[in-house]
Amino acid sequence: MNKKLYFKNLLPSFLLQILCMLLLSLFLLAIGNSFDSILFILFTWIGIDFTITSFAYQKRKKELEKLLQLQEQLKEQYLIPELMKIPERADDQVFYFLLKTAEKSMLEQIDQIRRERIEYKEYIEQWIHEIKTPITAAKLLCENNRSPFTRDLLTELEKITRFTEQALYYARSEHTEKDYSIHEIHLFDIVHRAISDNKYLLIKNNVAIEITESDDMIFSDEKWVQFILNQVIINAIQYRTKQPKLYIYSKRQENQVCLFIKDNGIGISADDLPRVFEKGFTGKNGRIRQNATGIGLYLCKRLCEKLEIGLDLTSDTNGTVILFSFYINHFICQVQ
Repeated sequence: MNKKLYFKNLLPSFLLQILCMLLLSLFLLAIGNSFDSILFILFTWIGIDFTITSFAYQKRKKELEKLLQLQEQLKEQYLIPELMKIPERADDQVFYFLLKTAEKSMLEQIDQIRRERIEYKEYIEQWIHEIKTPITAAKLLCENNRSPFTRDLLTELEKITRFTEQALYYARSEHTEKDYSIHEIHLFDIVHRAISDNKYLLIKNNVAIEITESDDMIFSDEKWVQFILNQVIINAIQYRTKQPKLYIYSKRQENQVCLFIKDNGIGISADDLPRVFEKGFTGKNGRIRQNATGIGLYLCKRLCEKLEIGLDLTSDTNGTVILFSFYINHFICQVQ
């Protein structure tokens, strides 16, 4: 609490008291009291008033500082009225009840928005599941009627599938704990499935793939990891060079299995690197190509954090390297 401002607000009261002291002094002089006795009364008055004002200031300051500390400790600061006691002062009670009313209104709005978000999320998930049926049917028709046209159509269907999957995983990314199953899986089985998901797009863009396989096993959710790898492969295709190539290999480092996905693409500028995982950030290359959304790497980072997978990215003019670190529990290794 600002001490100077506090006493400035009390200035009208101080001026009124000074006026009262002056009038009292004139009255006492008029009825024959000595100057010394009047001075004694005035100094006593000033001393008592100073003591009461100082005590009130310290008490008020302590109460407000405690309130500020409570507010800083709260994650949802609009809940501060729940921690406050009903004030003793009448004017403070007015502000207290105003805060309670504002809190109630805020909670009602939050509850309404939460319900709307849940309903919207459920609708999106239902729509995506419904749209998968005609997409799958269209793929089967193209597979059974091979021609240059259907091959191009299959490439576009892969893009549609990717965008629908991206929307589904974005909707679920807030509560991944409700939709994952951690178990032991072969790392390169997931890698091959991710490549298969994008085979027509890889073929169309003449992307060469060099895989150095290993027998590494990881503990994670197969479906979510495959989606993450899909996003990385799509990015590598999107920012390719004239002779695109992907290198995929793994290394064992202490209690981690590290998966490297390296491309020879156009790379990411040094200015953009710190922000590549931000939502909606496309960078210089994304603005040039005009079809980037800035969602892919953001989702990768968010899902990796949920699944406790390490994610690192380095890039220069020779290409980009993405590193995934899958942590292996020492107890599991000992049991094996």
